[in-house]
Parts: sequence; structure tokens; C-alpha cells
Amino acid sequence: MHSLRLISLLAGSALAASAAQAAPAPVADTVLLHGQIHTIDAQGSVAQAIAIKDGRIVYLGSDAGARAMAGPATQTIDLKGGVVMPGLIDAHMHPLEGGAGLLACDLQYKRLTVPEFQAALAACAAKDGDAANEGKWLIAVHWFQQEMQPLGVDMTKAMLDALPTRRPVAVFSSFGHSALVNSKALALAGIDARTPDPVGGAIHHDDTGAPTGLLEDAAQDLVRKLVPTPTPADDIVAARAALSAMAAQGVTTFLDADAPRESIHAFSVLSKAGELTARGHFAPHIAPEEGPSPEPALARIVEWRRAYDQGAAQVQPTIMVRTIKLYMDGVITAPAFTGVMLQPYLENHGTPEKPDWQPGTNKGPAPYFPPAVLAPLLERITALGFDPHMHADGDGAVRIALDAVAALLKSQPTRDVRPAIAHDEIVDPTDFPRYKALGVTPVLSLQWGKQAADTVAGAKDYLGPKRYAFMEPSGLLAKAGARITFGSDWPVDPLNEWFALKVGVTRRNDPSAGPEYSQPLSGGPPLSVMQAVRAATINAAWSLRAEHQVGSLERGKFADLIWIDRDIFAGNPDAIAQTRVLLTMVGGKVVYRAP
Repeated sequence: MHSLRLISLLAGSALAASAAQAAPAPVADTVLLHGQIHTIDAQGSVAQAIAIKDGRIVYLGSDAGARAMAGPATQTIDLKGGVVMPGLIDAHMHPLEGGAGLLACDLQYKRLTVPEFQAALAACAAKDGDAANEGKWLIAVHWFQQEMQPLGVDMTKAMLDALPTRRPVAVFSSFGHSALVNSKALALAGIDARTPDPVGGAIHHDDTGAPTGLLEDAAQDLVRKLVPTPTPADDIVAARAALSAMAAQGVTTFLDADAPRESIHAFSVLSKAGELTARGHFAPHIAPEEGPSPEPALARIVEWRRAYDQGAAQVQPTIMVRTIKLYMDGVITAPAFTGVMLQPYLENHGTPEKPDWQPGTNKGPAPYFPPAVLAPLLERITALGFDPHMHADGDGAVRIALDAVAALLKSQPTRDVRPAIAHDEIVDPTDFPRYKALGVTPVLSLQWGKQAADTVAGAKDYLGPKRYAFMEPSGLLAKAGARITFGSDWPVDPLNEWFALKVGVTRRNDPSAGPEYSQPLSGGPPLSVMQAVRAATINAAWSLRAEHQVGSLERGKFADLIWIDRDIFAGNPDAIAQTRVLLTMVGGKVVYRAP
């Protein structure tokens, strides 16, 4: 198949060259020769060579055609038969938080026992010089709550109170929806048995009514507001770390899918200094409590757009503020159960040895943006020229989001809008075709579509077999015509784009996860390699209104490309996870080269 596409592309290049003999070819700044250049264009064309001038692609075709565009000062890169493809576009991540996490007390998403968990935190406290920092918060990140051993262990403040420190301690789940804090942190936050749940959050209590130390979603803010915020200088260091990590993974464009002003500002500083090595799109969020009267929030975001958005896309990476984030719910897994469901979660009316799973009464929390609030809010968001990007894990939240888009299109049929729903972990099958019909993009964290503690122990029994059969439905949504788009959600997971793509096309975990998670996850077919790659390139570009500049390698587009160490389009799809990026180029400039 590739050879036929290559012949077609080379033949077209020869005809074009013949027709243009009268016009001198531009002298290229860079040519890449002797490669397999997967363009990811509409035809799936593959070329031997590519030529770049002023940061844009000016030629794709044969080695001879590219050489003809080379001059004395042209840089020539010999690909030696290697594979080049468009740079990856990560359409849902949290880069400032991710970069800061690389520099913090990092639990590294590990499967930990309680003693291992405590030992890691004690080591962080000792490294800080605990005695000299008695009043300083100890903050830990990337806690894989669902993988705590033994599975289902009840995590409480007592585990943190036992640490050899008198400091307030807060441990944040990698999922971003839970935090575990010690008694000192609860006292400082004023959280006791009488503290009500905030809108969009939950405070866990024990049988006596006392808080257990586990805080969900907006309840985390009761503690976060007490933690000293990083300085602007800290944020710039974190942004640099994030960009470095992205370049090594081959990410050339990203969406910050819950962008505080601090994030936009830090990356803007780097942009003005010429240090931005990926194209930055930012989506400030509107909080649930702001939904009923959103004008102050909208005015704030419009002001951020005026202050930071750098206008039309340029060869040099820039900043864009053209998306607004809304959280429809939390997460569908235990112990949070903050995903909004159409039908109740199941409860075990039996014993652990002889379970009897029956429907309970809990459908999750009230929708963070109920229908009566969401529909007019989408109208205002889109009237101001923003696209909505809605977090929805549960099928109930997905349904509300789709209904609101349908209402918007009915009332404003000519409005140009590209709505996205992120995560879509459980979708009712009757809603599969609505994504295509409504032009809604599902932005999926493909690495979640595997058997793991969160999908099995944390969800399987609580969802029941009917819903579990549709968990992480990337292939089913693709079959229904949805424009599948990828977003890593880093740092909810490690920044490992190639593992995510591998899971997308196999629905299998890494063998190191253990034999209990070795089988593919149910939930429909996997994606093809091309579907997964398009999700992380041209489809993601479309979701960000950037498809005419990036996402595929075509004449006139920006030269955002990566050279990788293997042909991921052939051979064992499990090997995609071991892909190594050899070179990352953004706007014709090399921003990463492997050692």
C-alpha cells in the first residue's frame, strides 16, 4: 500500500517539476533525504524526501526533486531509510502542572503498598530538611490512588499522621480529582465534621462523621488555597521543563486544558524570549459556581485573550487563547464515583467472598453544569468566539454535554463552533452517532483503554457488565464516524505519547503491569495504527482550528515534524510503545535531537 502511494506521489512530483521548469526552484533551508515520510494527508501519501524553506514545507517527493532545491548553504539530513511523520499534537494536557511535577516530591505513578507510600513521603520530608521546615507544606504529586496495594485499601489521614513530620501534608492523586491530607492540613483548612461539601466536590467522612482526609474535586481547593503558590520565576522553570519533556516525546502543539493565568503568562514569557518550542493553545476554565452568572468569568477570559493571544499562527510558535474548559463531572472510578451516570453505580450487597452486585442509589454528584445552566453558557461562550472543551467521564455527563451542543446548533445553526468532550470513558451506545452528527470531537486519553487497577478493580463491578462492555469506547466511536482526537491528560499519567498510541491500537497494558492485566480491555475494537496517528496529528489539529497549518506534512504547511526510530505503521503494534524520537522540528527549527 505504501509503495503505491509513494509511486503516485513521486509521479505527481515529476509532473509538477516538468510543468514548473520555467520557474526557478527556491533554495531550501533544509532537505531531508532517503526516508519514509508519512505525510498523514488525506491520501496517506508517503514520500522519500522533504524540503523546507522559511519554516514551511516547499516540496515533498523524490530524493532527486529535493536535491534540486538544495544550495550551498542548505542543511541536508540523511534519514537513512528512517521514518518521518508530523509532530504530535496533544489536545488535552496540563503542562505547567506537569512541568512542576517533574521538579516536585514525585510518587511517579507507582503501585505502592501503604508502607512504601509512607516511606516515599518520609524521604521527601527528610530531603527537604524537615526540622527546618516545620511550617512548610509537604506536597506530593503523581499518587496512583487506584493502584494502592492491596487494591481497595482505605486511605485515610492516619497514614499521613504517622509520618515523622509535624508539617501539613497533602498528597495529590495523579487523576487530579482526589487529595489525601493529614490532620494538621485539615485543621489549617478548617475542615471538620460540620464542613459542608463545596459545589462540585466532596469531603469524605468516617462512621463518626469526622473527615477522613480524602477530598474530591472542588473540596481539594479548601487545602490548595493554603499552599503557597509558586512564584512567576518558579512557573517559568516549570514551563521550560514541560517544553523539554514535550520536545523529547515529539509533541509540537499542545492544549492546556485548564489553563490558569499563571500558565498562560509563563509560556508567554518564553514565547517573547524565543524559547517556545511547541505551539501553545490555552483553555481557561469556568468554575461550576460561576455557571449560573457567567459574565464576570467570561469577561476575565476575554481579557486574558486580549492580553496573551498572539493572533494568526506564525512559523515561530505562538500563544493562542481560544478555548474554554468546563468540568461536567469528576471520575467514574472508586473511591470517588464523581462521574455523572445515567443509571446508578452498583453496590455489593453480599460479601467480598460472595459478592452480590445490585444497583444502588448513587448516580454520582449533581452535574457540575446542569442542562439549564450549560445550554445558555455554551451560547455565550461561542458567541464570544471560543470553542467549549467539556470534561465528561460518565455517560450522564456526556449526554448533558451532547444535548447542550444540540440545543446550541438548533438555536444558532450558522455559528462556526468546534465543541469537544474530553475523556468520554463511558458513553451510552445510543449517543455514539451523535458525535459525528453534532460535530463534537471526543478527545480521548488512549492510554486509559487497557486493563489496569482503575478500569478493573476501580470500575468493573461498580459499572456492571453492560456498561463495562463499552468502557473507553475509542474504536466504537470511530466506527460511528466520530473524529477521534488524542489528549494525554499529562500529568494525570506520565508523558508517554507512544505508550498511549500503542494502547490505542492494542487495548493492552504493558507486560510489567502483571498477568492480571495482560488481556485486552473489552469495550469494542481497537483503533488502527493510522486512526491512532491521525488522532494525535491532523484530527487534533482540526480540534484546535489549526488543520491548515499543522497536523500533516503538506506543501505550504509549517515544518512541524519528527523523525522516529521505527516504522510504527508496520510490524508488531506492541513495539509502538518503545518508539524513540530522534529529532523534533517546529517551524523548520530543530528543538530536540536525541543523544
